Amino acid sequence: MERRNTIQRQLVLDTVTQLDHPDAEQVYAQIVQTHPHVSKATVYRNLNLLSDQQQIKKICTGGGPDKFDFNTTEHYHMRCRICGKLTDAFIPLNNLKAAFPHTENFQIEKINLEFVGICSECKNKNK
Repeated sequence: MERRNTIQRQLVLDTVTQLDHPDAEQVYAQIVQTHPHVSKATVYRNLNLLSDQQQIKKICTGGGPDKFDFNTTEHYHMRCRICGKLTDAFIPLNNLKAAFPHTENFQIEKINLEFVGICSECKNKNK
């Protein structure tokens, strides 16, 4: 079902493109600074809708809140285990899906690959 683009949806999309892998709370906090009438529910609903429409990516981080990425090309992420910061990882893994043969019971549609370590900022703080 095609949904019309609302002003609120465009605000959410624009905010995701301006921030680096934000979570929903960060998107909401940014939007209400200039548009206090936009509700938190509207932000959450539009983030999920934009993700469903593949205009942004929803990244499930496991231990924390979901993050959102405006870059919808196939890529992976590196997550700092100390501060939680996500960074894009454009690592050529030569069609990782092809490395796993399809079985009659399961067909791989997408791969979520996350590299976990320590970012340079946290590493420098601990020196």
